[in-house]
Amino acid sequence: MDGLMQPRPLTLAHVLERAERLYAHKQVVTAGVERVTYADVTAGTRRLATALDALGVPAGARVATFATNTRRHLELYLAVPVTKRVLHSLNIRLSAEHLEYIVNHAEDDVVFVDRALLPRIWPSADRMPTVRHWVVLPDDSGEEIPADPRVLHYDDLVDAAEPFAGSFEDTFTLADEHLASGLCYTSGTTGPPKGVLYSHRSTILHCLGTLAAGFIGLCESDVVMPIVPMFHANAWGLPYGAMMTGASLVLPGPSSDPVHLLALMESERVTVAGAVPTVWTSLAPHLPSRDLNATRFLLGGGSVIAPALSETYRAALGVPITHSWGMTEISPVGTIGGTRTQHRDGTEAERTAVRAAQGQPLPLVSLRIGDVETGEELPRDGRAIGELQVAGPWVAGGYYEVESPASFTADGWLRTGDLATIDADGYVRLVDRMKDLIKSGGEWISSVELESALTSHPDVVEVAVVARPDPRWDERPVAYVVLREGSTATGNDLLAHITPMVAKWWLPDEVVFRAALPKTGTGKLSKAALRDLKSAQPVQAQA
Repeated sequence: MDGLMQPRPLTLAHVLERAERLYAHKQVVTAGVERVTYADVTAGTRRLATALDALGVPAGARVATFATNTRRHLELYLAVPVTKRVLHSLNIRLSAEHLEYIVNHAEDDVVFVDRALLPRIWPSADRMPTVRHWVVLPDDSGEEIPADPRVLHYDDLVDAAEPFAGSFEDTFTLADEHLASGLCYTSGTTGPPKGVLYSHRSTILHCLGTLAAGFIGLCESDVVMPIVPMFHANAWGLPYGAMMTGASLVLPGPSSDPVHLLALMESERVTVAGAVPTVWTSLAPHLPSRDLNATRFLLGGGSVIAPALSETYRAALGVPITHSWGMTEISPVGTIGGTRTQHRDGTEAERTAVRAAQGQPLPLVSLRIGDVETGEELPRDGRAIGELQVAGPWVAGGYYEVESPASFTADGWLRTGDLATIDADGYVRLVDRMKDLIKSGGEWISSVELESALTSHPDVVEVAVVARPDPRWDERPVAYVVLREGSTATGNDLLAHITPMVAKWWLPDEVVFRAALPKTGTGKLSKAALRDLKSAQPVQAQA
């Protein structure tokens, strides 16, 4: 017997119209210099909706953004999906090669780009043939805007448009909740970047997950500041969650300067903020000079939060940095850390250990660990180590236009590639990565791709790239290289050689030359042995 409830679709149109009707007075602050309300944002969104029509952007088309955290980017977050187009946020840190691949693979129809970021992407415009329009988002950078018929100005475009006057919600049917709402590509660490295609339904359910009490628990009284970039996995869902619950939003703009970020948190009385560990590390020295007593929740993700860093914040503010874990494929939040009622009677050392875990899964997210060799599910005893696998309504079931059966189990669970334990309370603790990936500043770096680039130098015989712990970036790559006999190549020569091939922030911090590289018993390069060479003297080392 079926229930007799209304089959209303779950779509982002509801988020827009809820904010418009209930929270029109709430504020959206950009970089501390622009202050508007949700009424202003939703009015701009309604004009942008018809502007997209005027540009001839068809339903289902991918609309790319190459932008930082601003009010206009927020309008794109809303207008694109509620008009049944697909928001494709581009990572502004990618190399030109990766950007061109991703835009062409997605077949983006329009790109909205911050004026300050034009020099990073415009040189590739002619190699992105599907893009018909380039719309420049204004800022005070003064960057030259190309005199090209494809280039349009955002404010001119929106100001000239009549606002959409109807109900976006009424345009959706139940079947439409499965329409794609957003597209975000993985970092391409084990091959070409893969597109994760979110649906309206999955995004709304993930949005509700950010409101779940006992986890992040966004609520109307919050002032939410997503420091995490809006180009990265929907800024962890914080903008959508804030709008759904009526929280005010503080968007930091393009600057990641710690003084700027803390000044915003102080002046706007921010209660909830989310950022990668490198950002929290950069802010920590400045904490004593700021009044941040409004803060109730600090979210960390992208890589493991060092317990010492979290405790620094707890000592200074009374609020630790709370771990989260997730992936682009998980929309992206899967778990949230922190202590629960069963930990109240524990020692402070025991509670600190709990806070160091990646936490429990959000409601509707299911986790398990599988034996790496057999795939057999392992016990939740906090000791067994296996590959972390995840399932749920906001977890990817495939990739956009790419077959990747190895990424999923036979029964459809996503294989994360992370090694972890799960204890009896459901707490996940990451142990290691199955692949030799390097996570720097919350972003992945492929050791394989760096090795491939380095070995393209004619003097390189062997190379292995491994991670070195870094107090600011969490990890940074170090390249161990064997040169051909008689070569005079330097570390700087090799870095110059690979600079055109990879993103600048991928460049190894150090190139260490050795007469030979250690091998395993089967003749493979032993990266484990290289990681143990911290105190060893290299034959020659050059930065």
